[in-house]
Amino acid sequence: MRPRKDDESLVDVLDVLLRDGAILRADVIVSIAEIPLVGIKLTAAIAGMETMNEYGLFEDWDAHRRMAAAGRRTHYDDPNAEREDTEPDAALEGLEELGIGSSHAGVDETENGTGRD
Repeated sequence: MRPRKDDESLVDVLDVLLRDGAILRADVIVSIAEIPLVGIKLTAAIAGMETMNEYGLFEDWDAHRRMAAAGRRTHYDDPNAEREDTEPDAALEGLEELGIGSSHAGVDETENGTGRD
């Protein structure tokens, strides 16, 4: 079996990464003469934004973007209306029903139970 370059394979890999996601975790310890000097803990998540939001990543970012978009929609629907930034719009109140900031129901939480390391 010989390796071959196939553009469809790359598309399939990207599709799986964006749909399902992948998490890469690495612990690096730099030591000299068997004495640990520096420890680095790295975690990277690669997924589509929809998948990230399902698993509780980028919750604050997503809520901010949705509220900003709803605010722009309200402003463009009635450009002559004066807006008060101190009072929440009625259009923004419906965002809570969309489940912003809620975790995916089938996701196992991390060791500390908060969903974050």
